[in-house]
Amino acid sequence: MRAAGVRQFGDAVEVLELPAPRALRPDEVLIDVRACGVGNWDEFARTGDWDLGVRPPMALGVQAAGLVAAVGHQVTDVKAGDWVCAHSAPLREQGSWAEQHIAAAGHVAGVPPGVSSDAAAALPVPALTADQVISDALRVSSGQTVLVHGAGGVTGGMLVQLAAHRGAVVIATASAASADRVAALGAGPVLDYHQADWPGQVRLLTGGGVDAAANAARSGSAQAVQAVRDGGRLATITADLPGAERGITMVAVQVAPDGRRLAGLVRLLAQGVLTVCVADRFPLEQAATALAQGRHGAHGSATVLWRGDPG
Repeated sequence: MRAAGVRQFGDAVEVLELPAPRALRPDEVLIDVRACGVGNWDEFARTGDWDLGVRPPMALGVQAAGLVAAVGHQVTDVKAGDWVCAHSAPLREQGSWAEQHIAAAGHVAGVPPGVSSDAAAALPVPALTADQVISDALRVSSGQTVLVHGAGGVTGGMLVQLAAHRGAVVIATASAASADRVAALGAGPVLDYHQADWPGQVRLLTGGGVDAAANAARSGSAQAVQAVRDGGRLATITADLPGAERGITMVAVQVAPDGRRLAGLVRLLAQGVLTVCVADRFPLEQAATALAQGRHGAHGSATVLWRGDPG
């Protein structure tokens, strides 16, 4: 089986020839991969900083879209021939940057007609992360004021869209070049995070601070918490929680696979409530280039490895 990954942790990404997938366990799904999402989290897997439960030589990748090739005998939600996507970690065998990928059935979601393979592949990690921040950590509800710090990236854009979908008033930070795009996702106003006083601007706009803040900016939590009202909430996806202050509840969020939740997010994508823009497709042979781009982002657009769209 052709795949893209590493022979040792820290090695450059290369094309590998790996054994064909093993026989499925009762709760597993085998996916014929059509596209795989790429992100900065894959760099952590490449270097061994994110333990995915397998050792090199290994295919990288934790999100995929494709056709179900086979299912374990306990699986009832999907069947062979279904069009699905998944974020599955720890890995059951190999990563998703491969011709076929084994995922836990509970991590798999059906994809409605009309959703492209690249969008379905790029959605799972950013959307699940954002939903776990907005729904679980911050418990955002209609009428609340919510700050999204670092809204210019793919996950930041998902945070804006989901908060706005829940009826929140969203204030975002992004670069000046990204401001119009972030505003179109549902934020207003959009402040330039290069301005050192932006937390003060948020406090002035809200009369004391936002009800909740979602930080998606690297090392940005210490600034984001300055824009939160006393007794508010802060969630960060960057593992940089600041010290306790002013009765603010603070939570660090690390994405967790959840097929049922992912299915709901895919439906929102199909309905146009959520959008994900894919900047570039790369073949497996160019996985190293795709990872380099995925690590740094492309003005809020996602990167995928692509093997063809069945629809």
